[in-house]
Amino acid sequence: MIAGLGTDIAEVKRFRKWVENPQMLERFFNEKELSTAKSISALCQHYAVRFAAKEAFSKALGTGITGFNLREVYITNNSEGAPLLNIEGAALSIMKERYGECKAFVSLSHEKEYALAFVILEKV
Repeated sequence: MIAGLGTDIAEVKRFRKWVENPQMLERFFNEKELSTAKSISALCQHYAVRFAAKEAFSKALGTGITGFNLREVYITNNSEGAPLLNIEGAALSIMKERYGECKAFVSLSHEKEYALAFVILEKV
């Protein structure tokens, strides 16, 4: 059964300032999300789509971004390259309080100007 659903869209160019300021990246992104991509545009897309996933998670959770740190929600990839949503710390505690045990699913997409993420939380 679906417990929560969230989506978010981010404008890629907005993340150029973030890419140029490592403190911003460290504030919002888990160390497992930090990228070594060579081009500014690739970096901006990388961070925009991951930030959209964090926002989409907060919407699926139904709380907005409150009570947890955005670094506790992060994207990694499985062996085939598919994105995985990882949730830990206070974010995981809030999710368990609200919905019990859940699986989290994420879909990411980006195209030049925009990055999009969908998150589904499913009760197990």
